[in-house]
Amino acid sequence: MTKRKALVVYGGMELHTPREGAEVVRQVLEEHGFAVQVTDDYDALGADDVGSNALVVPVITDGVLEPEKMARLIAAVQAGTGLAGYHMGLATSFRASVPFRYAASCYWVSHPGNIISYQVDVTRPDHPIMEGIEPFEHTSEQYYLNYDPAVEVLATTTFSGEFHPWRRNVVMPVVFTTTHGEGRVFYSSLGHTADELEIPNLRLILTRGLLWAAGAL
Repeated sequence: MTKRKALVVYGGMELHTPREGAEVVRQVLEEHGFAVQVTDDYDALGADDVGSNALVVPVITDGVLEPEKMARLIAAVQAGTGLAGYHMGLATSFRASVPFRYAASCYWVSHPGNIISYQVDVTRPDHPIMEGIEPFEHTSEQYYLNYDPAVEVLATTTFSGEFHPWRRNVVMPVVFTTTHGEGRVFYSSLGHTADELEIPNLRLILTRGLLWAAGAL
């Protein structure tokens, strides 16, 4: 049986430990039978055969991809390649690319208070990504996003207003899914650094989200 292929591309701000995070993603996918390519070469996202991957995972803060290569990536997603990211991946990746922003379905704009403790509330306990996960407290950056109203929100957080009073009681997605053409898109704002991905709830959400986006869950 041919293994599903996945492409994991990392880079950008070292504060986000992208290489280490990419290795976590590799480990998760290899444990579930994927053949995984991990690289820091952004051009791999725009390769002629990028559409042969069941899943593409950018672990990238910002970055630039030539428009024609970005067009190949987006065409692959629209044709059925899954797209998944956590924290900076998707939300901050390729900020200047409108086609990527449309596919990613979210854009990071702030994390009031920086590293704080906040509540994650499960809104879709019936979804296979969130099944069996109870609400939990997490200490990290609480991401404030601009996001596509078409997403299916699976978990949320509520901003207290302690740091930005004008955003008191705003409910924000933490985990969501959507589609872009035929491609499945998964995003979780959890996981500021790779070590956070070892926290059981975060690891489980990431694992299930990656599999869901690849059509394996």
